[in-house]
Amino acid sequence: MDTATTTTDLKARLKTALAAFGIAAAEKEGGLSGQAEKILAKWWLGSRKVSYRMSCRFDEAARTAHFREVVIEKSSGMPPPTLSVEVTTTSGWQRSGSRTDTSPAGGGKVDYGEVRNAVERAVKDAGWTFDFEGGRMP
Repeated sequence: MDTATTTTDLKARLKTALAAFGIAAAEKEGGLSGQAEKILAKWWLGSRKVSYRMSCRFDEAARTAHFREVVIEKSSGMPPPTLSVEVTTTSGWQRSGSRTDTSPAGGGKVDYGEVRNAVERAVKDAGWTFDFEGGRMP
């Protein structure tokens, strides 16, 4: 465990971890925020889009990273017919599992816990405390 990790070092570690999931993290108000489109199904009558959004703010004095996440689904017009398979487990505010959408017009997969788990691992490996703020929008 590296106890000398600064906020700047931790941000760099988290950006690397988030990039592995297709999330380009940007610095925002002293923290990090990012978004990735995980599921997309479009046709000429409409579309369905599922995005993953996260944010992480840092308290260097307490050496704590406060993490928030949300999965947002948006539809427009008449979305294409889609087969969705969702397996989830909810414990308090934490949701784990995955959702897979298949459609002739597209699809994709979102895993509800993989990013949170990777960020938590990176934060703890850096010697910081991970605080998941469930129920709050990033």
